[in-house]
Amino acid sequence: MKLWLLRHGEAEAYQRHDADRQLTEQGRQQVVQAAQFLLDVKFDRVLSSPYVRAKQTAELLCATLSHHGNIEIVPWLTPEDDVREVVRKLDGYPVENLLIVAHQPLLGTLASWLMDADRLHGLPMETASVACLEGDFIGAGTMQLRSLQHVRG
Repeated sequence: MKLWLLRHGEAEAYQRHDADRQLTEQGRQQVVQAAQFLLDVKFDRVLSSPYVRAKQTAELLCATLSHHGNIEIVPWLTPEDDVREVVRKLDGYPVENLLIVAHQPLLGTLASWLMDADRLHGLPMETASVACLEGDFIGAGTMQLRSLQHVRG
């Protein structure tokens, strides 16, 4: 199985509620650039954080890639969610290619947990960075990092 992690594109600096921050024009451009890393991937499922910037990222990415499946908005992919709980939830998605669109520090910590069972040293992911992890199943220390790509600018 391959687990693809995409951090949302650049977002507005401030909104009254963090969850309401939207992508900037630069953030939209970053997402389109990130789509270039994923041209040959056919996602079985796409999961997104409920935060506006992540949903916008998932929608723009799927439109750019002509992905016609649904984007599943899940409440357990917010910046500060516990990776152990996220891993328990992901166990219910036995697919070949799963895309998660979410935030730091969650994505970096999740990658570190899946690779090394370590929650202290997260994988560095800039806005619109894409990581691919691969393994037989999703669990602490069970996956290997196959790629980590960052967009320019």
